[in-house]
Amino acid sequence: MDRTGGEGGGGLDGIDVAGPSDAPPIVFVHGSVFTRHMWAPQRRALSGEFRILAPDVPGHGARADEPFRFEPTLALLNEVIETHADGSALVVGLSLGGYVSTEYARRRPERVDGLVLTGSSANPIDGLELVTRAVGGVSRLATRSDLVERGVVRLAERWVRERNLPPDVEAEIIDAGFYPRPFGEAGPYLAGRDFRAALAEYPGPSLLLNGERDRLMRRGERKHAAAARDARVEVIDGVGHVCNLHRPRAYADAVRTFDRRAVARNR
Repeated sequence: MDRTGGEGGGGLDGIDVAGPSDAPPIVFVHGSVFTRHMWAPQRRALSGEFRILAPDVPGHGARADEPFRFEPTLALLNEVIETHADGSALVVGLSLGGYVSTEYARRRPERVDGLVLTGSSANPIDGLELVTRAVGGVSRLATRSDLVERGVVRLAERWVRERNLPPDVEAEIIDAGFYPRPFGEAGPYLAGRDFRAALAEYPGPSLLLNGERDRLMRRGERKHAAAARDARVEVIDGVGHVCNLHRPRAYADAVRTFDRRAVARNR
């Protein structure tokens, strides 16, 4: 990938980069179906005071030709932090990106200054393991059909258009495309993995930042926070799972405030 736009924001090997090179770094890890461009509102809101890094996860965007696999995704996150964040960063992950970020923080806590987890408080073990496997299996079968895949893409495009985002941000997210197939590919890698125990091993500060209407994830948020060594819960009113696009300003404000209150003192 060619880098375009210099320090203001460009792509480098499937990574969006924005903000001053010497500013505190934040790495944003997107969820399935979307690409790194789902973080465009936060990149715009925060790049004046932070170094923003947002990679495409395997199976999505610039890495659409790679199947989603858990270990290569962790390796990618490590490379981004090592190469572009001077060795450590605040890590923000949504949905699949939240689970990846949690496991990364367990393995490499010295590289995670703080952790913001959105839509990833449900722990896919016990009964939820079976649900995760079942949903992943159904999704894999369904998205083998080009007709089904195109239908999901159209629904995703319509959903983004209904968010009342600035026209250029809306166009950026839609033009980057949507990738339904990795949603099913991720299921077997999440199912049976105890992310709550992984979060409990991370010694740094964590913020569980969920949409009020994300009912599945909110059922697990208190137990998730209680398991962590230093965690707080914040809820964005009136929105659901992909709350960074439902209320982008509130999401960016929450990340900024968390960095100032809990992360900056540890850098």
